[in-house]
Amino acid sequence: MRIERSRLDDVVCFLPEVRHADERGWFVRTLDVAVAEKAGVDVRRFLQDSQSRSRQGVVRGMHGRAGAGEAKLVRCARGAVLDVLVDARPGSRTFGRSAVFRLDDEEGRHLYVPPGFLHGFQVLTEWADVCYRIDREHDPAEDVAVRYDDPDLGIRWPAPVTVVSERDAGAGSWRQLLRRLGTVPAR
Repeated sequence: MRIERSRLDDVVCFLPEVRHADERGWFVRTLDVAVAEKAGVDVRRFLQDSQSRSRQGVVRGMHGRAGAGEAKLVRCARGAVLDVLVDARPGSRTFGRSAVFRLDDEEGRHLYVPPGFLHGFQVLTEWADVCYRIDREHDPAEDVAVRYDDPDLGIRWPAPVTVVSERDAGAGSWRQLLRRLGTVPAR
């Protein structure tokens, strides 16, 4: 498993390598605690696994958690998504910056999302299954969200957006989140 650092502070990508391939297909290790620990990620603290299935064009996001936040380990087990992160940690060197990652079932990239980030994705294939490992129990009272099309974030979704949940369509703006955090962006 290879480790890649992101241009966003504390975001890490893990790229598994096929361990065995033959006429049946292939076998790959999708998680290695020792490799994660070398990258400074304690994967033993994850408490919940979740999975979403979405159709092409769907956007889920941009979601985060208030309070202590939550760390996630995200991968796409079926299909492909464009995964987007925004650093919403006041005081971070990369505060207000975003980065995009292609997650798919071919490369098997895992994305470590530290607490304090907004996270979302758009489905690029007919269907996609996204798997999340989360380090805290979900508390809906701590949910925060910013509209996926907020002009201040400037996220360029690669395809027309086909479906967005009511919650995501009604999410607040980046500026509203900044007021809540009591800060201004570094952009």
